[in-house]
This record gives sequence, C-alpha cells and structure tokens, in this order.
Amino acid sequence: MVMSQLPSDLNRQLQADAGLSFQDFDVLVHLRESKGNRLRIGELAEALGWERSRTSHHVARMGARGLVCRERVDGDGRGAWVIATDRGLTEQEAAAAAHVELVRRLLFTDMPEEQIHELGDTLAVITRNLGFTPREMWHVESNDENDKAQEDESGKQ
Repeated sequence: MVMSQLPSDLNRQLQADAGLSFQDFDVLVHLRESKGNRLRIGELAEALGWERSRTSHHVARMGARGLVCRERVDGDGRGAWVIATDRGLTEQEAAAAAHVELVRRLLFTDMPEEQIHELGDTLAVITRNLGFTPREMWHVESNDENDKAQEDESGKQ
C-alpha cells in the first residue's frame, strides 16, 4: 500500500500546488543537483531508474512546457544534454518547501524518535540492495533440477 499510495499523494500535492508531476519534480531535482544543471539523457535515466525511452519521452513533454531543454553534446552526433531551464528550476524550487513538508508529515507524524532512527537504518539497508540485485537473486529459491531442465530446453531450440 505504501509503495503506491505515497507517490500518489505526493503527485497530487505537487500537481495542485505547483503544476508539476512527481516525475517532473524528480527530473528537476536530479538536474539541479548536477554540474551545470545538466545531464546526458542516459545519465538522467540511470539516476531516475527509468528506461532510456521513458526518460526521453518525459523530457520531451517537459521541454514542451519550458521546464527543460535539450542541447547537442559537442563531438557526439547522437548525444544530448538535458538542461533545466530557469523556469524549471524556479518551479522546482517553489514546489520544494511544501513537498518536503508533506513528506515529513506523511512519513513521520506520530512516529517516535527511536522508530525514526530504526526506519533510517532499515532504509539504508534497502537502499544498498536496490539496483544492485543480480538476476540470479530475483527468485528466492533456485531449484537445480528446474535450472537444468531450462538449460536443456534452451539447448533444444
């Protein structure tokens, strides 16, 4: 429930207060935190944990609204920078205070101090694991007989 409801609540607040989606805000935060407020499209996709095509489409929509622009990378005919515009940075900054306040209220209201520290420790462990899970760890149990049968099947094709 938390995995779906939290982003939904954050998105609704950002839309209502600033006209930004949660994804717009995330893109602008990553650009703001980068040198020159710019990242290559692949770097941005990696930072967001998105597919490159999703990132490219989202950036195009943001560009149409004047929040970001694209600029060719010198010496790389296919490469492009995604750059936060002054408008995008202004809108992200204006939305930040209310966004942070909502995050604090949703996550920490009525939570005792010791639970906040425990949550921090737990999230640190989860964060270390996210994005670094090798394919063989996607399935909790590995059955050698099933693995061998799958190898035999793939060899027949």
